[in-house]
This record gives sequence, structure tokens and C-alpha cells, in this order.
Amino acid sequence: MPIEFIKFHGYGNDYIVIEAAQLNNVATLGEFARQICSRHYGAGADGIAVVSRLDGDDADYLVRIFNPDSSEAGLSGNGTRCAAAYLHYRKLWTAEELRLQTRTGLKRYFLRAETRPGEYVFASELGRPRLDNASVPFLTEQPMDPVINYPLSVNGETFAITALQMGNPNCCIFVDDFDSLDWRSVGRAIEVHPQFPDRTNVTFVRVLNRAEIELRIWERGVGETTASGTCSCAAAIASMVNGKTDRKLTAFTAGGHVEIHWRDDNEVVITGSAAVVYQGQWLG
Repeated sequence: MPIEFIKFHGYGNDYIVIEAAQLNNVATLGEFARQICSRHYGAGADGIAVVSRLDGDDADYLVRIFNPDSSEAGLSGNGTRCAAAYLHYRKLWTAEELRLQTRTGLKRYFLRAETRPGEYVFASELGRPRLDNASVPFLTEQPMDPVINYPLSVNGETFAITALQMGNPNCCIFVDDFDSLDWRSVGRAIEVHPQFPDRTNVTFVRVLNRAEIELRIWERGVGETTASGTCSCAAAIASMVNGKTDRKLTAFTAGGHVEIHWRDDNEVVITGSAAVVYQGQWLG
């Protein structure tokens, strides 16, 4: 039977959302993700989000995120936001608060607006950052908490990095501009750097002022993306712990901008949108 899906995007970071029951005959979800995410031989996406209804009291739905390289992500801010948008779009969920269970714990999504048919704005609680090297994980000779201004050697160059866990491993590098650095090559090399045993996202951060940052993103298992919720949150936290910004800011990416607030209870909240692109059937 054909597999029904709907493709959504968050600022150009696109995800194919599928209900788990549609995939009962799929042998390996990772391999399926690799095929359907192909830009040339599949539907094309930065990942898939698989949703399934839960009957427990703790969460409403389970969301699993798979990358185009077949790996399963711990979390995707845009992927889970696309899943939340799917549930509202299909009218499978209509309450303001939606509790999504992910590999990295429970995340709460609050519907703030439907700006047009199929486009939704959510405030999302993506969790609490962990700043020690063991939690990232990031290998160092001595324990570090936080990992700030660590000199990381990459292809004969040294970069001062801030590393943290924000649902996924993250490495942030502050830059004055994006044109004087081949950030794609640096991101590709750092993603698989041996000091990141689980690989890592890499975000290049340009601080505009105390309330605004601009980003370029190299996402683990994906490559260059126009946006990433977890990377945006990680970059915001890195900017805050380095004393460069306040605890509320706007993060600008190639695809658009999101609002991020690191609350006093240590929870990171990101507010952004997700919109439907098209729906289809996978016949492969």
C-alpha cells in the first residue's frame, strides 16, 4: 500500500511527517528515511518525523526523527514543530498544549497562532542545556563545565569553540562575518571530529547586538540547513554563557528568524513557525 505523508518546513528546514501506522511494513526506518529524503530520487527533505499516539498520562504523541543519512536524531526543534503542525493540520490534535515524547524527553508545544491555512506558530519548550563536556559528549583531558573557548584543532587551524548538549551535541563558533571563513568545510570536518564521539551539529554565530544573533548551520547527519531549532537554541545559549547577549534574543538564519528565551528555571523556549508544503504518497 502507498505510504501517505505530508511535507512541512520550518524556515526552509523541511521534514516529511508520517504516522507510524503507515510504516508497519517498512523493515528499517533509517533506510526508508535515506530513500525518501533524497533530493533527486525521493521526495526530498532534511529528515522525517514519525508520529504515533500515546495512551499514557505523561505525553500525547511520540515523535521520532530520522536524518537523511539514516541516523536517528535525539531531537529536532523544527522536526518536532513540523510534527506538531501536522497534528493540528490533520485535526488529530486541537488543544493549545501538545506534549511530545522524544528520545531526549518530553517537549511541550503551545499553539500561538495559525497565520494562514496550514501555517502555525508554536512556543516550544526544548529542554534544559547541559554544558559539561561529558554530557555533550565532548572528549577532553580534564573535565570541563562549561566548555567555553576550548581550542579545537581542525585541518591545521584552531578554533575557539563552545560545546553543549541541547537535545543533540552542539559546537558553536563565534565569527565576525561568514565570508572570510569556509564555514561549510569547517562544519563538515568538525561534525566528525574524534573529540565528538557521537558527531555534532556545528553552528557559526555572528553577534549583532545584545538581543540579536545571525547563524550559519551545519547539521549532524544532514549538512548545510537553512534553519535548525536545536542549533538556534544552542547558539543562543552559547552567546549567553559567553556574556555576549541577554537571555532573550532573536536568532536570524538563512531561512528566517526565531525568538529564544532561556528562562530562569533553565528551560529554553523557542517560538517559531511551521507550514505545510504538500502531501503525497510514497510508492517505493
